Amino acid sequence: MTAGDEPITSQSSRWPAPQDGYTVDALWALPDLPPHTELLDGDLILACPQRLFHSTMVDLLVTGLRHHTPLELKTRRHVTVVLDRRNAPEPDLCVVRAEAVTGRELTRFEAADVLLAVEVVSPDSEARDRDTKPQKYASAGIPNFWLVEMAGSDRHPVVRVYELDPVNKTYALTGIHHDRLKTGVPFPVDLDISAEALDAL
Repeated sequence: MTAGDEPITSQSSRWPAPQDGYTVDALWALPDLPPHTELLDGDLILACPQRLFHSTMVDLLVTGLRHHTPLELKTRRHVTVVLDRRNAPEPDLCVVRAEAVTGRELTRFEAADVLLAVEVVSPDSEARDRDTKPQKYASAGIPNFWLVEMAGSDRHPVVRVYELDPVNKTYALTGIHHDRLKTGVPFPVDLDISAEALDAL
């Protein structure tokens, strides 16, 4: 198996998969799992090395969001979010209710405490970042989702902002942002996301 390309199976892994797949409780009981392992539909998904764009873009967004985040909320990066018993993805960053941050040894958030999930698209996880994860975040009731990727010949950052339709449990696109990200949800945000801002980090 190539990390990040396909789920772990009992034939391909040192962590043999149960017949019905893993559950969230089993995820934390498995020994020596690599960092940033995710659980999607009962399958373990291993992280693979990321492009520089990915880590730098996460840095840019985390720094900018923390500057704007109100006291009752917190911005966190790479923390697992439990959606249901068979799904526990790890968004690149999320905004959660401050009371959900209960200590330094915290390993997960519940979906009900998450106001925003953000995924920065990577080549190995493009389908999951664009399709699988947004659908699961929406089904779990997370009200806001951002999808971040590179675009154009100059490979500049683009942030697509989505809001949840609580009736249909699907996301609706509310904006596509180049150079500057301005939105009012989950709180007022005005961030420089230009290529120049990214390169300055």
